[in-house]
Amino acid sequence: MSNYEQIQVLLFGHRHLRNLNERKEDIMPNKILVVDDDLNICELLKLYLENDGYTVFTANDGQEAVTMFQNKTPDLVLLDIMLPKMDGWQVCREIRKTSKAPIIMLTAKGETFDKVLGLELGADDYVVKPFDAKEVMARVKAVLRRTKGDSDSADNEKKVVVYDNLEINITNYEMKVKGVPVDTPPKELELIYHFASNPNRVYTRDQLLDEVWGFDYYGDSRTVDVHVKRLREKLEGVSDKWSLKTVWGVGYKFETKE
Repeated sequence: MSNYEQIQVLLFGHRHLRNLNERKEDIMPNKILVVDDDLNICELLKLYLENDGYTVFTANDGQEAVTMFQNKTPDLVLLDIMLPKMDGWQVCREIRKTSKAPIIMLTAKGETFDKVLGLELGADDYVVKPFDAKEVMARVKAVLRRTKGDSDSADNEKKVVVYDNLEINITNYEMKVKGVPVDTPPKELELIYHFASNPNRVYTRDQLLDEVWGFDYYGDSRTVDVHVKRLREKLEGVSDKWSLKTVWGVGYKFETKE
């Protein structure tokens, strides 16, 4: 038994090694890229993720992360902010130029500025250091579940909502404004689809967190405000027949005009 396997046994017990081998034959595991300049954090997250059946790649600086993302095309990225050579903000920007793969930011600061900036750049969630590895695992599962959905679901019908100069296709995760595709992070697209599928309904921030982000989301209501702000920037002046309105003291609604 290798040193790596011995560590896994100490953390999780003997049974998980057999379970992993059996699981490899049954499913194609999700690929996850862990980016952190702290080798111990990378190794810890790698152990927990592999124990749950994920294929894990690690990078210790920003440039390596971008290269590895391009070569390995992971399904999700755990991305530290403070990195050598290229910080997490720039890595997030580079990934978003070509991919909508979900990104969970890792920040040691926990300040509102960091969280908001990450979400504005297209991150899907954030975890504040120091963190519990089990919490990270829960967030990884929740984000993958939200962004990928249940591939075994029988409901494979095309889900599209169309308004004047606006088309939102949740099946292909694509939004078109005046017939032109607009680059939209997954969570922004899910949010506008939810609004547009329920026109004129007023939602509180807590309702949106529950219905769009899911009950197991760990963030706060400012997350909703950030995503609405970004959507408004994309949709400003597109049509006078609908708009994304603030209902003061309550929340938001997608208002349509007859």
